[in-house]
Amino acid sequence: MAIGDKEEPYLTEGYRIYEERLKHYLPSFTSVVIPGLKAGKITKEALMEAEAKEILRKIEPSDLIILLDSKGKTYNSEEFATYIQTLLNKGGKRLIFILGGAYGFAPEIIKRANDTLSFSKLTFNHRLARLIFLEQLYRAMTILKGEKYHH
Repeated sequence: MAIGDKEEPYLTEGYRIYEERLKHYLPSFTSVVIPGLKAGKITKEALMEAEAKEILRKIEPSDLIILLDSKGKTYNSEEFATYIQTLLNKGGKRLIFILGGAYGFAPEIIKRANDTLSFSKLTFNHRLARLIFLEQLYRAMTILKGEKYHH
């Protein structure tokens, strides 16, 4: 799940490619994008609260929620694959990764989360971060299956 709006064509094609590839490993995989609001029209706090309401409407109490945020844990690709396997082994629950808006997550989303991950200490725009996440999730699945994509 991601907060977003208009996408550049090259990113849209990247999303499509990796989402299609991921369905081979995770048949029920879906991407959900919540339209972003314009920060200039409301306060930062109000923006985060509006995003939180939309996120909370789309998740269930039993869902495993992993936030993608610069304040989270970092893994290399092999460690991330192991982490994904651990989450998948929990079974019976939807695994939802959420990429927040420009100002991060409202307190109620942070409280609801089961974990928080970071891609890097670098800052990426949210559109590019979404593509990076999809590629890394695909990479993790190929690592778990012992396929050659990683090397």
